[in-house]
Amino acid sequence: MAIAEPDHAPFQARGEPPNFPEEFPGWAGYVEWEKYPEKKKQAEEILAKYDFPTAPEFQFKPLPDTNPVLEGVRWKYYHYAMGEGLKDIPDISWKYVLKEKSPDMLHVLQFPYNGEPPRDRLTEITPNADHFVRNHGGIPEIEEDKYFFDVEGLVNNPKRISLKDLKNPDLFPQITKTVTLQCSGTRRIEQIHEYPGDGDELINAPWGEGAIGTAKWTGVSLKKVIKYCGGLKDGGMHVEFFGADTYFKKGHIYNYAVSVPYRKVKVNEVMLAYEMNGEPLPKIHGFPLRVVVFGYIGARSCKWLTRINVIPGPSMAPVQMKEYIYYTPQIGKQNATYSNGFSIQTMPVSSAIMTPLNHDQIIHDGKIKLTGWAYSGSGWPERVEVSGDGGSIWYEVPFTGMSTKYFHAWRVWEYEMPVDAEGWLEFCVRTWDDALNTQPTYVRSAWNWDLHVTSSCHRIKVYSINRSRPATAKRLKVLDNLGVSIVPITHPVPMDLETDEEYIEEMKARQGRDPLE
Repeated sequence: MAIAEPDHAPFQARGEPPNFPEEFPGWAGYVEWEKYPEKKKQAEEILAKYDFPTAPEFQFKPLPDTNPVLEGVRWKYYHYAMGEGLKDIPDISWKYVLKEKSPDMLHVLQFPYNGEPPRDRLTEITPNADHFVRNHGGIPEIEEDKYFFDVEGLVNNPKRISLKDLKNPDLFPQITKTVTLQCSGTRRIEQIHEYPGDGDELINAPWGEGAIGTAKWTGVSLKKVIKYCGGLKDGGMHVEFFGADTYFKKGHIYNYAVSVPYRKVKVNEVMLAYEMNGEPLPKIHGFPLRVVVFGYIGARSCKWLTRINVIPGPSMAPVQMKEYIYYTPQIGKQNATYSNGFSIQTMPVSSAIMTPLNHDQIIHDGKIKLTGWAYSGSGWPERVEVSGDGGSIWYEVPFTGMSTKYFHAWRVWEYEMPVDAEGWLEFCVRTWDDALNTQPTYVRSAWNWDLHVTSSCHRIKVYSINRSRPATAKRLKVLDNLGVSIVPITHPVPMDLETDEEYIEEMKARQGRDPLE
């Protein structure tokens, strides 16, 4: 077995480099696999020649203090091994990260790119540059005027539709919807810290609270597109989406593919989006066209859409069939199968405190401002509650401190929480949606082998320094006169904690160290 990254050897090609050409002119980085079984077989034979690096250990060991946090060497090497059509994709993808995302993004995984924004830039509508990215493959470069997608399978009139056609209001009415997308790995780091689990072949990235974002998406309801294709034939129950990115699983090669039940399409909760917040889709978010599935796990919102296929049952592609599975806590490496967990689709009620950060040391006057988000994939957040003592006493966030209520989007919130106590405190948050669904209390209740959907109450530990207390105010004044900060608390103060005279007087009042008799 090859050495794990980051101690891996440089990539060395084995044999004559293959050449898997791009499928269409103007579609750089798109190699079609599903339609060509012999080509898939050839690629898999090439993969079998290599001993690729294993994934780094980051669950039982500390995460690297780097940005990117993890590199994704193995996934890069898969692409290098495929030769001319894909070998440059890792570098091209990173180019778009640097071009389209904020410079201070937290790059959780360099390739395929997984990134989330800094915690202090929480807004009702997430700017494109700050919106999280969870890609499963590299970023293709598709020219808009060369782009089209096919609709096939169990439809009465299969069609090929260009982007120009899709934007024609005489054919398809345009819609704009405010929709939150959330990765099922959001807050995974909490599970990793307490109860490690599956690392997965495509690294289960150690996401924090930022793998969620909200945008105004513009495009066309998929229901209208299906109608344009003559509606469904008998037996059409699910809609499968194919992307232009290449995906790998257990020595096999695929195009990215997922599916949703047609009932989701019927209620206009699936759209084909070509704009994000009033601008053309960024390349990193699926340009020229992507799927947006309201309320579902983000993985179903396929980017770089190439094909829509109506089928009788859920897709048998690996991302749908073998991944994003929610297991009971007694399922793990010893007994997990693809069938003994259920598929994650609708996202549950969840929330997070975005500021302050875990282990912040806060000087305050009896109140600490909290900000965060709340979301429900099956409804909308109706109430947010926060606690300063780990969950015994809860304070409701006033409705005036919560953002606009949308059918398919989060609500961001802020609250000045009363805090009298000093020292280490545990703050937590929970949300109730319109159907009275709420969150498990502790991470242990949410743990599952694949480390998905950390929907438990989000908890942070902060160190409280209450300036309204006389002794604390006195200490802060002394330190200020010395030009010394009280934080970090781990640094010792530069002066005696009290004079000898003060000590003697205080000990006399306390009746000394030892009892009289």
